[in-house]
Amino acid sequence: MEKDIEVEELEKFEENDEPIIGMSFDSDVDLFIYFKEYGKRKGFPILRRTSRKDSDGILRNVTFACGRSGETRSKSVNILKPQPNAKTGCNARLGAGLGDDGKWTIRSLNLEHNHVLLTPTKSKYFRCNRSLNTYAKKRLDVNDRAGIRLCKNYQSLVIEAGGHENVTFIERDCRNHVQKERRLRLGDGDAAALQNYFMKMQVEDNRFYFSMQVDDEGRLKNVFWAEPRNREAYKEFGDVVTFDTTYLTNKYDMPFAPFVGVNHHGYSILFGCGLISHEDIETLTWLFRTWLSCMSNSAPNGIITDQDRAMKVAIQNVFPNTRHRWCLWHIMKKVPEKLGGYKEYRNISNVLHCAVYDSQSATKFEETWHHMITEYDLGDNEWLRGLYDERHHWVPCYLNNTFWAGMSSTQRSESMNAFFDGYVNSKTTLKQFVEQYSCALKNKVQKEVEEDVRCLSQQMPCVTDYAMERQVRDVYTISKFQEFQQEMIRKMYCEYVNSMGCENIVREDVKVGEGKKRTFFEVYFEKENGEIRCSCSRFQFRGILCRHAIAIMIRNDVEVLPEKYILRKWRKDVWRCHSRVKTSYELHSCTDEQKRYEKMCATFAEVANMAAHTIESSNLVFNWIENVREDLSKAILCGDNEVIVVTGQGSCSVEVETVRDPAARRRKGRPPCQRKKSNKFSKSKINSSRSNAKDGQVNEQVPTVVPTHENNVVTAFQNPEGSYIDMNMYPHGVMDYYNGLMSLPHMVGDNVYTTPTQNSCTEPQFQQPGHFQQLLFQQDNEYEVDKEFRSDFVE
Repeated sequence: MEKDIEVEELEKFEENDEPIIGMSFDSDVDLFIYFKEYGKRKGFPILRRTSRKDSDGILRNVTFACGRSGETRSKSVNILKPQPNAKTGCNARLGAGLGDDGKWTIRSLNLEHNHVLLTPTKSKYFRCNRSLNTYAKKRLDVNDRAGIRLCKNYQSLVIEAGGHENVTFIERDCRNHVQKERRLRLGDGDAAALQNYFMKMQVEDNRFYFSMQVDDEGRLKNVFWAEPRNREAYKEFGDVVTFDTTYLTNKYDMPFAPFVGVNHHGYSILFGCGLISHEDIETLTWLFRTWLSCMSNSAPNGIITDQDRAMKVAIQNVFPNTRHRWCLWHIMKKVPEKLGGYKEYRNISNVLHCAVYDSQSATKFEETWHHMITEYDLGDNEWLRGLYDERHHWVPCYLNNTFWAGMSSTQRSESMNAFFDGYVNSKTTLKQFVEQYSCALKNKVQKEVEEDVRCLSQQMPCVTDYAMERQVRDVYTISKFQEFQQEMIRKMYCEYVNSMGCENIVREDVKVGEGKKRTFFEVYFEKENGEIRCSCSRFQFRGILCRHAIAIMIRNDVEVLPEKYILRKWRKDVWRCHSRVKTSYELHSCTDEQKRYEKMCATFAEVANMAAHTIESSNLVFNWIENVREDLSKAILCGDNEVIVVTGQGSCSVEVETVRDPAARRRKGRPPCQRKKSNKFSKSKINSSRSNAKDGQVNEQVPTVVPTHENNVVTAFQNPEGSYIDMNMYPHGVMDYYNGLMSLPHMVGDNVYTTPTQNSCTEPQFQQPGHFQQLLFQQDNEYEVDKEFRSDFVE
């Protein structure tokens, strides 16, 4: 680790040097370094108290004082919780002036302190004695861009230095430096920096999509963006999407709203995301319409969200033909809260779980549900009544005609939120949040690439001699083949009972606690056309053929699966367009200066590795470094005399208005002052922003589409009364603020959304946007009676 110039200067002074009046120094910097070292030895901090310049602007007098001089007014709002204060009114100080000979001379001196002095080992922690050298700063910057948490970032520097006693900084200094560097990258305004960042990303790749919505005052309300890879991945895996808005950690408390799907390995994949100001009908409608426009107006077959009325109305308005499913886990999680007060709660819970998870048909569910209501006198329970009215949105047996890729909850969106934990906090700005999103995308892409390589270079062994197992192994990814293999293994617990024509009865023994439970399933099989359906609906839900169907096929001497039961979504031998799209995070990972620095460090490391073997080679390198350091110092001094005029960071063809930062939003839920109170004594209900959906309606909006530049559109939504809901929308990133923009009369219908031209894929195997593989069979409950699936919903 290189030495700081200050450390080298301090070595000029003897440890026993005491300041006296009349001592002279070449500069005020030398005087400051001397007095700081003296304070470090004696155990007190120092600071520059006063300074005075003459009419020519030349510094003439300075006063350095003890860091504990003066008084500090308490900034604590609560006087009963005062904060610690380092100021004691100490009068120790040193005054110096610039003489005619150009020397700085000590003219006044007071070394008497009114506080305890520390030892040198402790005084090094004073702020004036702490400093980050260049090497540490670079390491912090590189590790921060890599997403390494600050605590680990700091610890790596400590270990490299050989312990805390060998570093000249503390973790707080590292945190302040990282935050300062982030602010420097932002520019003047947070929203304006985000706008510039998006425009720069789009210059690099015109497929990068973003949209920003501002209010009447020009403040940012909502923003949506999607990487080119997100858009291409949606064409392949966008049949089912989960959407969740529960993540609120950023500077403005704007909910994070990611659109998440499932790729061919069963991993989460991003389809874009937004930061929104509210969770009401109007805002969610804007977000869904913007996302739909980004995805070439190709709506998903199914979408999974939490149980929210505003979201339900927005989805009905924007995705009228999309099947909407509520998160089952969130609903079942509320059972103890809503029903825990009943005397027969345990029995009620068992019957409810049986109705939800074990019902293979709507008739069976309603029979079990009505039995529960009448048996335990639950007819007056409003929560259960509401759930029954909306049973088509959450009960698995009612969702049996849509493929869900094995998802019945928003857990994938929440797992995406968990990725940000430790990387963002309440001070995270919008641009930092977007950069972290790019980092999340980078990790997802890397994981997908690694898994692709593993699937193509490795092969899972078969556990049976059936040809269908080898058939699936050769075409499916490893993770999906393992799911099918588990079905083959669990087939041993299934037994054929009887059949009548094409209908077969299969019995399965399932372990429940210490005992076992026998469950019967109906399997419909037509050998002539290869048609097979099971009442468990596992294939319709997950896309993996169930063990009951496999047992009937083997009984009827079917050796290989019909091709329609080998889904393209899970295949490893398919060329997918999104895998060829480069991610945008690589384009803006570091500045040119950082790239040069890292390239030199890599080269220096090679030289150091070669020279470290002998003393002679090491000395040769050290001498060369000293010579180069002197030459660079001279070059830098000469360069300081040059005047560099910076005219701006870029150019724009039109004059653009600066987007103002969004107003900080209040979080949903209980106010902070009441969060620590017991629920027993605090029953106040707080209306969230979602309460705006009480009427279940959304204001009609007529989009005004005004063509500006080629392949770019600026849109403003106008309601029937003529007031503008969206002052400015930037559907493809280019913003145009002409004075007459909002008065242009070009009007189109509600369902018309102009989108930019996209790069098309010429690979013959690629599916066109919006044409997803359709399944012929109905979707039903994944969970049946198997306890292993119920564990997915246990908190």
